Amino acid sequence: MKAALFALMCAALSMGALAQPGPTASSAASSAKVATASATGTAKGVQFAGSMGNKALLVIDGQPRALAVGESHAGVKLVSLSDGVAQVERGGVVSTVRLGAAPVAVGGTPRQGGAREITITAGPGGHFVTAGTINGRSVQFMVDTGATSIAMSASEAQRIGLDLTNAKRGMSSTANGTTEVLVLVLGTVRVGDIDVYNVPAIVMPVAMPYVLLGNTFLTRFQMRRDNDVMRLEIKP
Repeated sequence: MKAALFALMCAALSMGALAQPGPTASSAASSAKVATASATGTAKGVQFAGSMGNKALLVIDGQPRALAVGESHAGVKLVSLSDGVAQVERGGVVSTVRLGAAPVAVGGTPRQGGAREITITAGPGGHFVTAGTINGRSVQFMVDTGATSIAMSASEAQRIGLDLTNAKRGMSSTANGTTEVLVLVLGTVRVGDIDVYNVPAIVMPVAMPYVLLGNTFLTRFQMRRDNDVMRLEIKP
C-alpha cells in the first residue's frame, strides 16, 4: 500500500506545475511548466527553468530569478516570453533560451573522472535507486522519468544543509491536493563519477523516502534501458 501511495504521489508530482502564490495561483498553475533549458552566445550562464504566471524563472549565473518582460537582473533583461521560449538581452545582444532543451552547455559541462556514462541497476519493485550527492552531501536518488524536476522533502533539504533563504515559492499538485513548494537551484548533483551543475529542484513539505531524480537532471543525458539496467550517457 505504501508503495502504491508513493507511486501515486510521484505521478501527481510529475504533472504538477509551479505558480506564484496568490489570488491567481490556480490559473497560473495550470499553464506553468518547469524544465531545463540551454542558451548560446551571450546567453551563456542563463537558463530558462520555467514560467510562473507572466514571469519567466531564469537561472542567472546559478541564482534563480523570476522576471517579467522588461525587467532586468545582473545585466540580463527579459525581452519577450512565449510558450516555451524566452528572449534575453545581455551586453546589447538578444539571444533565445528554450524551455526543455538540455542545459549542460549553460550550467557548465558535466565533469567526470574518466567516465561518460552512469549505470543504474533496478532494485526491488523495478525502481532505479542509486546513491549520489547534492552539494557534496550523500542522498539516495530514485529515477523518475515522469518528474519534471529533482524533488525532495523539506526534512531532506534540511538534513543536507540546503540554504532555502532565497528559494522562490510556488505551487505543485500532489495526490493530496495542491501544496506550496520551494524552487531553488542545486549547485552540484553527482551520480556515479559525473557531476552536473546548476540543476533546478523543488522542496516539498511531504515525507518522501527518496530524492526524485527528475528531468532537470535526466535531460542532460541520453538514456537507454537494457532489461534491468539503465544507462545515462552524457550528450555530445
